[in-house]
Amino acid sequence: MHRLFFNATFLSALALLAGTAQASSPEAWSAHDKEVAAACVKASGLKQAKPAGRPMAYDDSVGMIALLVAGRYPQAHMKNRQGRVLCLFDRKKREAVVTEADQISLARVATKK
Repeated sequence: MHRLFFNATFLSALALLAGTAQASSPEAWSAHDKEVAAACVKASGLKQAKPAGRPMAYDDSVGMIALLVAGRYPQAHMKNRQGRVLCLFDRKKREAVVTEADQISLARVATKK
């Protein structure tokens, strides 16, 4: 009887844990994307900063999400010039770091007709 109770408890716990391994909901992904965007906009230091595209997630071995952020440089000598930064968001640490990305070209990709 004791063994049967233990097995039932173990199987219930295992089923509960297995249920948590399902994919995230669209709402969870949306909330995550908003967190990434907010962290990257803040880290950018740009005025009027906003995402210039959608987040690009690297696989779990890298654990990073890239996001291009556009805005205006706040420094007086930059004369309110438009600028871009590339943000990397560390999914594990939940931290964003940026580097200047004005050299990134935003040319449209040609599509076949």
